[in-house]
Amino acid sequence: MSLKIAIGGKGGVGKTTVTALLARCLARDENNKVIAIDADPVANLAAGLGIPEDQPITPISELSDLIAERTGAQPGTMGGFFTLNPKVDDIPERFSLEKDGVRLLVMGTVKSGGSGCICPESTILKALMNHLVLYRDDVVVMDMEAGVEHLGRATSSSVDALIVVVNPGARSRLAAEKIRKLGRDIGITNFFVLGNRIKDEEDKKLIRESLSDFEILGFLYENADIVASDRAGVRAFDDIDSAPQELFDIVDSLTAMKK
Repeated sequence: MSLKIAIGGKGGVGKTTVTALLARCLARDENNKVIAIDADPVANLAAGLGIPEDQPITPISELSDLIAERTGAQPGTMGGFFTLNPKVDDIPERFSLEKDGVRLLVMGTVKSGGSGCICPESTILKALMNHLVLYRDDVVVMDMEAGVEHLGRATSSSVDALIVVVNPGARSRLAAEKIRKLGRDIGITNFFVLGNRIKDEEDKKLIRESLSDFEILGFLYENADIVASDRAGVRAFDDIDSAPQELFDIVDSLTAMKK
């Protein structure tokens, strides 16, 4: 199955935890080749997937020798001549780590001018994202920086869904509107809200009523195992089959889009 999902949300809503859980659930199907993309500057998706700290992964944006080889320019430089269409098809296999059927790629950040700069690092990241979304028959789950900063117009229209993770707090619900606008501006058409850290039916009602023009993908309740795992910096549910049923219902809804 080919499925491309971007996950955004205000910082602190549990976006990275949700990304890891969805990727792990999708990987239960051995027919799915799952790639998890950490495109958040504060990269911690590895812990959520259960990749130990003694297996460090270098962000793609920091692979200086590779960037220089593929673009013809040294990282950190701006202007000048370098290729805008570098070879990237071997990067997912060469520079990722795998755990329980999920392959992790960490994108990293562009320090010389921001994500919109025309520089070798940015060129590599954009070409890699384009390759992952447009040319691979994989399930790609992307943990995005708050909104959709890493997605350009060339790839965004091929993203199957942008999931905005919210909690009952007013600020996270307001952020959902802003993220949807950013997504629409670059061509994304399918948007869903996933309510996280829900305590009761009142929380569900609040989200439904305040975001009534969003399609609700599902709700994940406040969970003691997830809270404890976050505090310890380890993944929740070492056996993903022990995760709450509502998580699997959400995954079923996502996979149904491609059937």
